[in-house]
Amino acid sequence: MAREHQQSPMDAAQRRLRAVSAHIHPPARAGGRAADLAANPTAGEYAHVQGYSAVLPEKLQTGKWNVYRSARSPLRYAVETFRDSRYLGSRIGTNGTVGDYKWITYGEASTSRTAIGSGLIYHGITEGARIGLYFINRPEWIIVDHACAAYSYISVPLYDTLGPDAVQFIVNHATVEAIFCVPQTLNTLLSFITQMPCVRLVVVIGGDDANMPSSLETTGPEVGMMSPQPFRPPKPEDVATICYTSGTTGTPKANYPSLFFTLSAEALIPFKSVKLDLNVYFTQGAVLSHENLIANVAGSSMDIKFYPSDVYISYLPLAHIYERSLQVALLHYGVAVGFYQGDNLKLMDDLAALRPTVFASVPRLYNKIYAAITNAVKESGGLKERLFNTAYDAKKQVVINGKNPSKMWDRLVFSKIQARLGGRVRLMTSGASPLSPDVMEFLRICFSCEVLEGYGMTETSCVVSMMNVGDKLIGHVGSPNPSCGDSFNSSLVAIVAVEPQVLKAWAASEGIQYEDFKQLCADPRAKAAVLADMDSIGKEAQLRGFEFAKVITLVAEPFTLENGLLTPTFKVKRPQARAYFAKEISDMYAQLQEAESPRQKL
Repeated sequence: MAREHQQSPMDAAQRRLRAVSAHIHPPARAGGRAADLAANPTAGEYAHVQGYSAVLPEKLQTGKWNVYRSARSPLRYAVETFRDSRYLGSRIGTNGTVGDYKWITYGEASTSRTAIGSGLIYHGITEGARIGLYFINRPEWIIVDHACAAYSYISVPLYDTLGPDAVQFIVNHATVEAIFCVPQTLNTLLSFITQMPCVRLVVVIGGDDANMPSSLETTGPEVGMMSPQPFRPPKPEDVATICYTSGTTGTPKANYPSLFFTLSAEALIPFKSVKLDLNVYFTQGAVLSHENLIANVAGSSMDIKFYPSDVYISYLPLAHIYERSLQVALLHYGVAVGFYQGDNLKLMDDLAALRPTVFASVPRLYNKIYAAITNAVKESGGLKERLFNTAYDAKKQVVINGKNPSKMWDRLVFSKIQARLGGRVRLMTSGASPLSPDVMEFLRICFSCEVLEGYGMTETSCVVSMMNVGDKLIGHVGSPNPSCGDSFNSSLVAIVAVEPQVLKAWAASEGIQYEDFKQLCADPRAKAAVLADMDSIGKEAQLRGFEFAKVITLVAEPFTLENGLLTPTFKVKRPQARAYFAKEISDMYAQLQEAESPRQKL
């Protein structure tokens, strides 16, 4: 007789701790699910022949978290593996009527991607140009995004609910050259097109020429189909997308912290000939690279798995990173993606028609589902209400004890509730804001599926942490995404721009001779003195051991606006600084590794 699997809350907690520990101290060799990821490329159209790490630059070596890229992209890999399988589905026909879901395959999506990218080249849109997407979720959104990845364009989602002013702001701020829209957003776009001098091309998705303004010059999709162009793959560090979100001022707020310029107008502008509004936001969107996106998805896929038999409904805005990152993961596993009609009031009807197995949402909708079901139970009263409460309490107790509940209660009570989402959901995910523990428990019991909550941000390409499959605890957001951070180096190193006069005075007091200031900065005695000073200040500030720098490099050149290492408000540009001092950082970690090697210790 098979032994019944039991799991206590303590077991789940220990498992999460082991997951975090494994991230901090990764094993020396790959295996299991990580090896599966290493075998299956999960990159955009990045390289022609050479493979390289998808996670972080320091993870080029083999290891548990390594995911190697190749010349194939997620779509190319999916086309090779699932060419004739369903990929993108819609209920809305060409005449606007709603019916059953109609599908295009992975192979057909690939053909359309090539046509779109080739059409952009035909119209003179050069590599690296920003491409705006000004419509809600539908198959063409995904295909245009694939075309951007294949031909080295940068996608810029234009979240239509932000309003015309926000769209105009984003287009001008990002210097968008081409915009894909639908007939519903075309007229809005044309109303302020003269205010966006950077726009060179507008592409209308859907509709027919009869609905187009007569003054427009039109060309059809045959332009790209008749002259297909080879892919122009970007490098992993190239920008993939620029994401903006809504702000409190009515204009988009950067996902990076907004910069407030508080400098005096009189100091900036001679003769006070121009007035400055110091309350205006100076913003930029969150700039995400291809390796950012792929690394994040690869890490989150270590635990959560999808299958070609899965069906997913896309209704969360594709302008948000939550839905964008999910699409990359679903693509890699050959999942069928059906789109809602575009009306949240009709979402339940779409769910019943599509019958998804995977459902991603936000607490706002889950709360509505919870309220609708609990209110219906209360209104039913009598025997039905007592039966529901009995079934709920019985199933809850079994789950708390770490056992697998009987299917009897599902057949008697919960099957009707499950049917409201199509009756096949096996996995729900929640993000964007905290999910109430009561609601999470309710969803798990009523829908008999995994309900996982995560935490993420646009700046991190989505997932920062995510609950593990099988975790029955609630009120937390799981362990860190394995692709986040530098798990191979446990110590800090630092680049220090020193004050020349102070260091020279110290050298004179110590009797140190040097030819130039650069030579003094390289002197081991100078490094030791500065590091000792840093350690002393760190101890006064009560820093913990892992917060101290172990090795430093002194640089003669200060961080300035001119060398691109400071923002206009004199904050360090960390990504730029890391690239600028890449060799110095690498040398410091090599020095640490040599010092900690067994031979040195002997």
